[in-house]
Amino acid sequence: MDNFTFWNPTKLIFGKGQLEQLKTEVPKYGKKVLVVYGGGSIKRNGLYDDVMNLLNGLGAQVYELAGVEPNPRLSTVHKGVNLCKEEGIEFLLAVGGGSVIDCTKLIAAGAKYDGDAWDLVTKKAFAKEALPFGTVLTLAATGSEMNAGSVITNWETNEKYGWGSPAVFPKFSILDPVNTYTVPKNQTIYGIVDMMSHVFEHYFHLEENTDFQDRMCEGLLLTVMETAPKLLEDLENYDHRATILYSGTMALNGMLSMGFRGDWATHNIEHAVSAVYDIPHGGGLAILFPNWMKHNLHVKPERFAKLAERVFGVNPEGKPTEEVGLEGIEKLREFWNSIGAPSRLADYDIDDSKLEIMADKAVINGEFGNFTKLNKEDVLKIYQMSL
Repeated sequence: MDNFTFWNPTKLIFGKGQLEQLKTEVPKYGKKVLVVYGGGSIKRNGLYDDVMNLLNGLGAQVYELAGVEPNPRLSTVHKGVNLCKEEGIEFLLAVGGGSVIDCTKLIAAGAKYDGDAWDLVTKKAFAKEALPFGTVLTLAATGSEMNAGSVITNWETNEKYGWGSPAVFPKFSILDPVNTYTVPKNQTIYGIVDMMSHVFEHYFHLEENTDFQDRMCEGLLLTVMETAPKLLEDLENYDHRATILYSGTMALNGMLSMGFRGDWATHNIEHAVSAVYDIPHGGGLAILFPNWMKHNLHVKPERFAKLAERVFGVNPEGKPTEEVGLEGIEKLREFWNSIGAPSRLADYDIDDSKLEIMADKAVINGEFGNFTKLNKEDVLKIYQMSL
């Protein structure tokens, strides 16, 4: 494995009834609080009232930014940044899923930056500081509640990019599985695909001597695959929700990837799709990831075979390594199909008319990927395989 330094300053507060911890955590950072949330599900399930009652009980001066999109948009970030600067906001609280948290991260950084927050996303500037913020998580998926990454869409230019800075680690994140009970079945499925995809992005790397990290990745995948079907049959089961919620956080908080750089090409390919068509991120990953795997099976077939044997139970006896790897890929597709994830771009009425546009967006910064480098031709092939 490679040399590494691990650092994650986010305080993780997990379990039933932990929302009460807002009483302890919020006063550390200030009285002027901006609450950021999405389309209103937190009002329907009562979480909004619970949060507001706790904040009001602290004597906080509360402002609100509602309507964060599933693929959070720069226009919403601009609203939040302006509000922070105009009102002297001291602390932000993201109440929602990964999209709300991603949006909050850029608002927090943009509030401390003199230019357009989009500069931070496009790497024209680096976020050296940010307003402090915490999260109350309502969706198991992205892991944004315990990392320093964020993905933002500029809908005016149809661009969607990931960015990050140590300045945007949440100060704390409250994870109560009960707050995920009302997540609809389709969004629960997308979250499961997303967290599994994060593990796959870690798993496909070129370093040697990562046996422990491999086992952690494999163990998380097995746990999610064992739990997911049971959860989808019983969406208000606390234990299943807790397992999936914790798995989503652990999939992308740095714990699994110490000592190597994962690939991350498939996320880049999907971002180009959802920048143009605004489809659910998890849905796009379900379509694309098995095809990325097939396209790159030849790069390190023994890596795919290990995954196939250890996670998908493929019997390798008497089979070439690539055949074992391919069987594992097919079993991944079967699993995602079995839980109701999409498998073709056609499932979102996407045809071949904009493949070139999406491929150009994917390679706008040149070849990409750490497991193997992809160019525009590679991206087009993966899109074509996914139609």
